[in-house]
Amino acid sequence: MRALNYLYSSSNPRFRRIFNTLCALILLFFFFHQNPLLKNQSFVHGSTPRRHMIETYSGDTTALCSGLHQHIGYADQCEFLKSNPLCYPDSFFDYLSFFYCTCRHFKILGYIALGVWLVALFYLLGNTAADYFCPSLEKLSKLLRLPPTVAGVTLLPLGNGAPDVFASIAAFVGSDKGEVGLNSVLGGAVFVTCVVAGVVSLCVADKEVKIDKKCFIRDLCFFLFTLLALLVILTVGRVSVGVAIAFVSIYVLYASLVAANEVLRKHSKRLKLDSFTPLLPIQGSVFSPSGEEDTMPMYSPLLELDTEEGPPKLHDSLPQWMWATNVAIYSAKANVHDEERPPWGWTEDGGEVGSSLCSKVTSLLETPLTVPRRLTIPLIEEDSWSKTYAVASVSLAPLLLAFLWSSQGEASLLVAYFIGIATGSTLGFLAYRNTELDRPPQRYLIPWVLGGFIMSIVWFYMIANELVALLVTFGGIYGINPSILGLTVLAWGNSMGDLVSNIALSMNGGDGVQIALSGCYAGPMFNTLVGLGMSMLLGAWSKSPETYMIPEDNSLFYTLGFLILGLLWALVMLPRNEMRPNKVMGIGLITLYLVFVTFRLSSAMGFIPWAA
Repeated sequence: MRALNYLYSSSNPRFRRIFNTLCALILLFFFFHQNPLLKNQSFVHGSTPRRHMIETYSGDTTALCSGLHQHIGYADQCEFLKSNPLCYPDSFFDYLSFFYCTCRHFKILGYIALGVWLVALFYLLGNTAADYFCPSLEKLSKLLRLPPTVAGVTLLPLGNGAPDVFASIAAFVGSDKGEVGLNSVLGGAVFVTCVVAGVVSLCVADKEVKIDKKCFIRDLCFFLFTLLALLVILTVGRVSVGVAIAFVSIYVLYASLVAANEVLRKHSKRLKLDSFTPLLPIQGSVFSPSGEEDTMPMYSPLLELDTEEGPPKLHDSLPQWMWATNVAIYSAKANVHDEERPPWGWTEDGGEVGSSLCSKVTSLLETPLTVPRRLTIPLIEEDSWSKTYAVASVSLAPLLLAFLWSSQGEASLLVAYFIGIATGSTLGFLAYRNTELDRPPQRYLIPWVLGGFIMSIVWFYMIANELVALLVTFGGIYGINPSILGLTVLAWGNSMGDLVSNIALSMNGGDGVQIALSGCYAGPMFNTLVGLGMSMLLGAWSKSPETYMIPEDNSLFYTLGFLILGLLWALVMLPRNEMRPNKVMGIGLITLYLVFVTFRLSSAMGFIPWAA
């Protein structure tokens, strides 16, 4: 775990630059050698997007493209693809054509390029969350003066769960592969609640740490109710707008219950009532060692609400990494002060990379991964402020939105770009006149923060759509059901941040164990309710007034069954051991996950016919 964090940490910029350079070279290779924007009609001809072609095609495109490997009647797979354009993935890059046509005689090159690009997409998804989305959420919480508990159940889980949420939405809406999104979210939930929670239990088994019973039972009961509601939806097989809203409302109810702590805490002494346990306890809370309770208040606020000095500021005792805990390993920023312990509980003595010619070249080559986002996502961070980038971002962001708008066939190319250029020119002029070179703007912060928030979401959708399309491509190349890849590769990739952060937090002891275990259940519950809920809501909205048909995948019932078994195992074992995680609980959860993965893979390969 220490080595994994070292590879991705900002204290090892040499590895990051080499990795980014390799990914950027593959990106440039895709762009120049494959000319993807011309081959994929869905991003050029707004009047006849690929989605419209699929909707007007009377047959089953899955059955049509299943003959790719045999390519009966065609010389090879490349000729088959050229004659069946419906088999192209609904993405910016035509990965199938790249693999079977461009790399026709060099398949090993195709495997390497697509494999590295898959890792790059996971990195870009997490990095966008860590360096763009989470800072916008943090500033939005300050500007809106949200109470700490409210921010902890709304904006905070949205930042840490953004990769899962938007990957699910992209699977439902962008690629029409809802089964991939369902398997990704539920597979990630099984991984986090079994593997991550199991490893956390093994790490703290000898520390005799006691978990708060009310907090634990509350989270698991809500999660079990969520899974039962999802089970009903999957059994029915269709969902309406009202049902999708009701499903998302379960998290609203959960968040309201936790947020009620803010009110009860303020009046608990006067009313002599016990307040609810906070979702994200910190130093000085009821989870602190008993010796600290005499010197610290029972609840330390996450934000200093000092109205006389403007927007509230983060409390000194709260490290800012909390806003990006689960995606911090993807951050390219080194923002650890001497007096502040990093989230992992250790520091690395990474040497500085000299300004050699090699480092300058790699920095130049990695710009295709960093500059496009920097030029279209407004940022007003003190440590990364640049007036040039700020003006460029507000000018070019409307053009990116216009491009995406026209590519979906919702507007003509001329109208979309006219609106984009007019809006971008106006915003760019206003930004140039009202900003300074040496510091971020001090006025009109809400539009800046909302701009960064919205454009981060746009980039999330674009990257997640590519990720899902690439997984579908791998499924076509290897002959594997994309749902299995969503259950394993996509779920593991999006859960890697949870694994690293929760284990590291638990190793710190004290409140870190409570936060880590809370994250093992509250995080997957948020991804299930908000990620799948919003995905179903958008799908139902697009089919309104008709109902949206849930992709048929009977294996989802087995996934739900194993997920519920893992929750019940933890719900039984922790109270039996007086709320102290032990090795029996950890080994049981990890064993359950191994059985689950073995069962699903065996079913997919036909070894268990009745479960296929």
